[in-house]
Amino acid sequence: MNTIPEIANRLTSLCTELKFVEAYTELYDDNAVSIDPNYKNEPFTGLHNLIEREKQFLANVEIHDIKMSEALFAGSYFSVIMSIHFTVKGQESKLLEELCVYKVDNGKIVTQQFFMG
Repeated sequence: MNTIPEIANRLTSLCTELKFVEAYTELYDDNAVSIDPNYKNEPFTGLHNLIEREKQFLANVEIHDIKMSEALFAGSYFSVIMSIHFTVKGQESKLLEELCVYKVDNGKIVTQQFFMG
């Protein structure tokens, strides 16, 4: 699996199955970069670091529902809209919708950036 549509389809499939760590392990480059408004939009680098941050997030939330749109493609990029309903331990539930933009190089996701509505 190395075409951008194959990567996009696999990512959305894994995410809707709540297999986020598996998605990172299977689809991301070792030096992948994440830019996320939940973390002040500061670039966060390295697959190991991304996986550890994801594990920490998942340990503190209960995910009730997640939906991913069909992907849109432009060159080496694809984007999806993710809608996720979750509860952070000790807080009220939240519904978050964000535009997720991914860049693919050599058959792996090398950057991800999230934009919240």
